[in-house]
Amino acid sequence: MPINVLIADDHTIVRVGLRKILETQSEIVVTGEAADGAEAIILCGQVPCDVIIMDIAMPGLNGIDALRQIRATMPQVRCIILSMYDDTEHVYRAFQAGASGYLLKGMAGDEVIAAIRGVMGGDTYLGKGVEPLLQGGQSSPENPLDGLSQREKEVLKLVVEGKSSMEIARLLALADNTPDVYRSRIMKKLGLKNTASLVKFAIQHGITVLA
Repeated sequence: MPINVLIADDHTIVRVGLRKILETQSEIVVTGEAADGAEAIILCGQVPCDVIIMDIAMPGLNGIDALRQIRATMPQVRCIILSMYDDTEHVYRAFQAGASGYLLKGMAGDEVIAAIRGVMGGDTYLGKGVEPLLQGGQSSPENPLDGLSQREKEVLKLVVEGKSSMEIARLLALADNTPDVYRSRIMKKLGLKNTASLVKFAIQHGITVLA
């Protein structure tokens, strides 16, 4: 039986490179490519998908939030995170969302094939450089995003994407002044002082990505 793989990454060159690597294996079939998390969710429901290889920082819906939604509706799909983020917080967040593997972009290469075979066999796959992040009996690090409500996360994402308060109010069906209330509350919870620090925070935590 073939292993059907979906690739989700906002960089075309990464998707092309992964496809070339995977297509060297006769048992692996790349059934689709997605440029963001929302597209990945849609494709998972439209094409055969046993494994999805997912980036974290993508425009629109990020990889971890997309993974959480995919696992909620299609728990049989295995997900391997392929990311530039090499810190404990992102690794823990990925596995908490339901990832079966985590690879670092700078060290992946042919390791992607081993990861696919591993997760299809029921294993958890940690790529080179990832396992040390989980050693030492550490508990999951506190995630500052856990202190935000779902609506606050939605407002935060739209703020750092450059949406005005009026646009946010329209998109989320809020009263005109409500986005400003949310913005102030978010900044207070996160200990941030201005929009620039919000943007930096969002990039560091995979909420948004630099254009």
